[in-house]
Amino acid sequence: MASDAHDSTTLSEQASKSLLAEYGIPIAAERFVASAAEAGDAADALGYPVVAKLNGDTIAHKTERGLVRLRLADRSAVEAAASDLLGAARPEDGDVTVLVAPMISGIRELIAGVVRDEQFGPTVMLGVGGILAEAVADVVFRPAPLDEQTAAKMIGDLATQKLLGEFRGEAAVDLEQLKAVLVGLGRLAADRDDVASVDINPLIVEPSGALVAVDGLVELAPPSTTRAALRPRPSNEQFQALFEPKGVVVSGASTHPGKFGFVSLHNILASGYSGAVFGTNLKGEEVLGIQTVADIAEIPDGAADLVFVCTPASTNPDLLRACAAKGIGAAFLTSAGYGESDAAGQEAENALVALADELGILLAGPNGQGVVSTPVNLCAQIVAPNPPAGGIGVASQSGNFVSTFLNMSRASGVGISRAISAGNAAAVSVADYLDWYAEDDATTVGLAYVEGITDGKGLMDRLAGAAARKPLVLVKGGATEGGAQAAASHTGALAADDKIFDGACRSAGITRAANVTEAFDTAATFATQPLPAGPNVLVLTTVGGWGVVTADAITRERDLNLMDIPADLEAAIDELLPPRWSKNNPIDCAGGETRDTVPDVMALCANHPEVHSIIYLGLGIQSNQARMMREGKFFPDHGLERIVSYHERQDARFAVAAHELSLATDKPILTCTELALADPDNAGPATVRATGRLCYSSGGQAVTALGHMVRYQLFRQARGR
Repeated sequence: MASDAHDSTTLSEQASKSLLAEYGIPIAAERFVASAAEAGDAADALGYPVVAKLNGDTIAHKTERGLVRLRLADRSAVEAAASDLLGAARPEDGDVTVLVAPMISGIRELIAGVVRDEQFGPTVMLGVGGILAEAVADVVFRPAPLDEQTAAKMIGDLATQKLLGEFRGEAAVDLEQLKAVLVGLGRLAADRDDVASVDINPLIVEPSGALVAVDGLVELAPPSTTRAALRPRPSNEQFQALFEPKGVVVSGASTHPGKFGFVSLHNILASGYSGAVFGTNLKGEEVLGIQTVADIAEIPDGAADLVFVCTPASTNPDLLRACAAKGIGAAFLTSAGYGESDAAGQEAENALVALADELGILLAGPNGQGVVSTPVNLCAQIVAPNPPAGGIGVASQSGNFVSTFLNMSRASGVGISRAISAGNAAAVSVADYLDWYAEDDATTVGLAYVEGITDGKGLMDRLAGAAARKPLVLVKGGATEGGAQAAASHTGALAADDKIFDGACRSAGITRAANVTEAFDTAATFATQPLPAGPNVLVLTTVGGWGVVTADAITRERDLNLMDIPADLEAAIDELLPPRWSKNNPIDCAGGETRDTVPDVMALCANHPEVHSIIYLGLGIQSNQARMMREGKFFPDHGLERIVSYHERQDARFAVAAHELSLATDKPILTCTELALADPDNAGPATVRATGRLCYSSGGQAVTALGHMVRYQLFRQARGR
């Protein structure tokens, strides 16, 4: 974290470059001189043209003061410029010299540096530099320090890749040298906690492809000592009490169907939870067949280990004490009026966390919507729905997005293992839940929504630990200034700089989705498909146009390869399709399908060793026609009943074939049809759902998810996993 501006010091250009050179940054040959004559001597030695600048310990922004002279072509011009610059010095500049350096120029300029971010600590930056830096805004970040693999991936993430290759007759950028620059900056940031920022702009690309740092400034500031220690994660026993309780108490159970105390109790009972269920109600009323009690003290000792709190904030401290006396190890708080409201609410929240710590109770929330655990049929929520069982573990700062993900689960058939809205995450963070999911046998992939971040470094350390064990998909709100302001009012926490956050995710192997739909699709893909061994993708389609747009999408995904069809595979497919088939990837069946064509061609592709993944397009076409026949006035006569049944059986066969081939070959086979949305009861998508897999509504949707899977696999492979 950088200190306030008045606590910082910017090193002179000479001191900055001296420090940068120690870490392998390529600095242009240059001289620092004290007189006009010495400037002329330096220029003669360096060769013309040269640049001259006034240098001093307190001079940082030379251009704004007119302290730079460019393209000096002879000795007299250099001496005149040096005299002018020395004459422009101010008393507050202190001791000054004149910097004389070769006039290096290039048609490509990069920017590199270090930012000590308030949330995430020292971070290395790379982007397009020079006068276009702000306009292009192509910049990427990674936490410091970084290794060569991370530096290479960082370079690959720049959008303007063409600038790095051969360009207008100039050689490609020396990528080994660029990686060394980034690694060196990372070492500098790690070694020197007083370095608040480094700005190298421009980092010029010479015609040979070599890099030269022409300008470089280092800002120093006292290192921050204000970062709070990361709270310890709750124990496995506490998480067990939350997600697999032997009994649940609804505090504040109500007979009014519009109250949280009624809805939560209803949902627990309706979901089929088989553990003991209790309720507290000041009047001791019967609610939904449960005889409530007026006080927690009336509940048998050890009969429950989770309390679902629907009572006002003011009553909660006494409630937690009573729960602890009964052996209850976890509390989920729906109560609002805490840190998301005002300073007094934050004070009450802090006190409640301290009390829960003292009592040994896991405190989930406050200001949350509920907890779901399908292995024990628990849906303790103040909102619907109850999802099908599956492998996705959800943790969200927003309760509404928990509902969104659960609704997507119901619609797609891809199930949920655990789900929780962290609310204010006062004691247990989203990262804590995800870290536990990574140990949970019922969970295959973590899925998270975050928006407010109060300890970015701590968050990333814990998320990285989770992502190292299981895939982790994350979507972040507050990526724009407007969204960040909304996030602050929603959860009481601030949103971090989005590009720095993105770099931290990539470094940790966290899959960051662009939006909520993409996040669920990707998590569902991780949950239901094997990881691809590599980037090679084949597209199998029954209609050409779908294949074309899917090929476009694959080509735009830099980590996927629209592979050429191997000669032996092409020859084998020739035996099954008519001569007019595409003989290219995508494999367009060209309307030549017979009863077994699609499964047989798919099997040839899936069993070929060079094929890593398949995207199958066009499922459900036959059943779509069958639906029209079934709904028309001629059905079931004229042979329609028989052909309708055949079409529907065929699409079901194709879906099952994709599923079984994926299992047999351990390769992803992603099935796509717009009928997944337009007619989900169509035999094609309905059968895909029945196999437990996601049916994608477009090829592009599948490509995006597959790209995320390949990146995660590359991350694992790079780290020897």
